[in-house]
Amino acid sequence: MITIDNVSFDYNREKNTLKNINLHIRSGECVLICGKSGCGKTTMTRLVNGLIPHFTENGRLEGKVVVAGMDVAKTELYKLSEKIGSVFQNPKSQFFNVNSDAELAFGLENIGATPEYMRERLKATVEELQIEQLEHRSIFTMSGGERQMLAFASIYAMNPDIYVLDEPTANLDEHAIEIFRRQLEELKRRGKTILIAEHRLYFLTDFIDRAVYMENGEIISIYTRDRFIALSDEQRIKMGLRTLRANDFQVNDFPMLSSQNVLTVKNLCCEIKGRPVFDQVNFHVSSGEIVGIKGSNGVGKSTLVRCICGLTKEKNGSVSLDGRPLTQKQRNRECYCVMQDVNHQLFGDSTWNECELSAGGCRETEIKAVLRSFDLLEYIDTHPMALSGGQKQRLAIACGVLSGKKILVFDEPTSGLDYDHMLAVAGMIQKLAKRKHIILVVTHDIEFLNCVCDRTIALTFNELQQKDNGGN
Repeated sequence: MITIDNVSFDYNREKNTLKNINLHIRSGECVLICGKSGCGKTTMTRLVNGLIPHFTENGRLEGKVVVAGMDVAKTELYKLSEKIGSVFQNPKSQFFNVNSDAELAFGLENIGATPEYMRERLKATVEELQIEQLEHRSIFTMSGGERQMLAFASIYAMNPDIYVLDEPTANLDEHAIEIFRRQLEELKRRGKTILIAEHRLYFLTDFIDRAVYMENGEIISIYTRDRFIALSDEQRIKMGLRTLRANDFQVNDFPMLSSQNVLTVKNLCCEIKGRPVFDQVNFHVSSGEIVGIKGSNGVGKSTLVRCICGLTKEKNGSVSLDGRPLTQKQRNRECYCVMQDVNHQLFGDSTWNECELSAGGCRETEIKAVLRSFDLLEYIDTHPMALSGGQKQRLAIACGVLSGKKILVFDEPTSGLDYDHMLAVAGMIQKLAKRKHIILVVTHDIEFLNCVCDRTIALTFNELQQKDNGGN
């Protein structure tokens, strides 16, 4: 079904991103591509779905890729898309519409499906994927996790033979991941071929056929499922892989630390265009504490921290620091937020320049030390938009570290990160806590929460939200 024959590829003709790749995937197989950030996983998916070479004018490709009997380099993308469905690492990059219903129908419209078939297929997609809460919605009001679910649903509606998925669970909550796992199992039962590049591995170990482990653009090992799940923790950690077993949440709810600096959120309410997002939120965080904020996709976690940071205006309530109520502008001066989509906050023309914009009076040695700790020092002259997803994430966090602001907020800071870099982020956040920063972490990553947080706050849907979101 998929044959990659002696393929080497580079984006800029200077250094091979992929080297001597040989892989054959049979029809109906589910194959995992794993490895550390920057090892070439995303580039492998682009070989299969045709983005390479059709959208890489300056790239250099050697070897041959054949998918469903089609030579990818010689086949038009519209022909490839009849057999191959892709979900990208950043789902926003594949949307063509501003509302969910039109996005779900877009692919079917493009292949000329009849209105009757479209209605039948869309109804089945919504019911089978359990995404009733995504119907009749503006894409701009959706959380990152909801956008990921919509991106997968839009491909599912097309019913392709081959699914190519790049980090499809990066922003999904535990419940959504479990639903997604069952969806993949059903696709496999139907004989679909699945190629999935992922850092989160625990939900895949029951049904993958093989795992392809990559390092520095090369395939190092190909494991059967049994051999893969038999890896010891020592071997797995050495390979830079996340846990292979589902984690129960183990963070204890420690009492608030005694501190002169306390962030207090009191009766905070927020609406966006008349739609209630959250209501009557109350909690406090002291300096030196790392507090996790968790909850289902779409519950309002990102909006809550944006409100605390002064990026979104509240409807009612207050945010105070050490008993002093802060205006929206004052909160913005006190807080640094690493956003869920870091593309929105990278403005420099190089990695170094990006750090200088955030670092204020930091010395060069300080900037270099932080970049080195996040494995970014060799990219100081690289444009931020040319970095991989995981590298961008690490750069945004590095800028937060360098900002020196009292309140630090991290929104899904481990999205797209491997085990080693997850630990690096955890270690850096813990160092910041020792420097008496007030730290909030929004994440669905239970493995990360177990590593870094002192306690958690669970944000839940209120009655107004349930009504507005169709009861989900």
